[in-house]
Amino acid sequence: MTKKTEQVAPAEYAEQGEKLQKVLAQAGFGSRRMMEEWISAGRVSVNGEPATLGMRVVAGDLVKADRRTIRVGERDQDVRILLYHKQEGEIVSRDDPENRTTVFDKLPKLRGQKWTAIGRLDFNTSGLLIFTTSGELANRLMHPRFEVEREYAVRVQGTMSEAQMEQMLGIGIDLEDGRVVFDKLLDEGGEGFNHWYRVMLKEGRNRIVRRTFEALGLTVSRLIRVRFGLINLPPRLKRGMTAELGEGEVAQVLEWVGLTGEQDVMQSDMPAGDGPAPSAAIEKSARKADATPRSRAGKNTLRHGQTTRPKSKTGVKR
Repeated sequence: MTKKTEQVAPAEYAEQGEKLQKVLAQAGFGSRRMMEEWISAGRVSVNGEPATLGMRVVAGDLVKADRRTIRVGERDQDVRILLYHKQEGEIVSRDDPENRTTVFDKLPKLRGQKWTAIGRLDFNTSGLLIFTTSGELANRLMHPRFEVEREYAVRVQGTMSEAQMEQMLGIGIDLEDGRVVFDKLLDEGGEGFNHWYRVMLKEGRNRIVRRTFEALGLTVSRLIRVRFGLINLPPRLKRGMTAELGEGEVAQVLEWVGLTGEQDVMQSDMPAGDGPAPSAAIEKSARKADATPRSRAGKNTLRHGQTTRPKSKTGVKR
């Protein structure tokens, strides 16, 4: 049997350029750890030669992985972040046996990259969806260890008691997959049988908001995500509409998750905004289901003065 020798990265990559797994992650292929696995498995090549762990690439290098090709340093490979106001009746998947409408059909086409959804919303939930071309950014924002805040406007049939609200914020609600404790719960009022609440939690288990209210005997009749991390659902972003963040906003998000250096998170110079107001304002907005052309995100997208970073793997906020 021939002894297997360890491949060593060529000398020209040793002291310059970016790590190959980082470049692939930023191009939307997956997390850095996944890219390391791909490289070890021989699924990646650089300039026609098999890639090796530890390899660095420079502008102009041709990288092939998973039947896709990217040219390092091209502007098309910059990290992009897209906001989408999801409508009810859409799925967050590229493939569906039932051929239902998918949110990916509404997104602008990319060359050499792909949109990765940061988290999901179920079929009957509307509101903020975030897409990025960076697999590493998607991993930072989705992984449970970073505890990124998710905020929702919830309309239920009936009204919560004081005891139920205290339980949600205190000892929590036991579900079949573990206990849920909300970090914020505000009564936003309502008319008749329907009542609005604003809730915030730091995890994204499947249908967690609906299941928590249902465990208390309350049926959710409308659920809208209005914030994910430091990104708000812009008030002017109507359902079915996309808006791409500008370069400055993208840089702020990358810095917030710790992907651009170790300096303190900068303060946003944008006007304060906490997303669309609940209750009557949400009800009015929800009725405007017309799809409109793509626009820029505009004001009130990033939270003003947001300084708390996601938690690191050690559980300590950076």
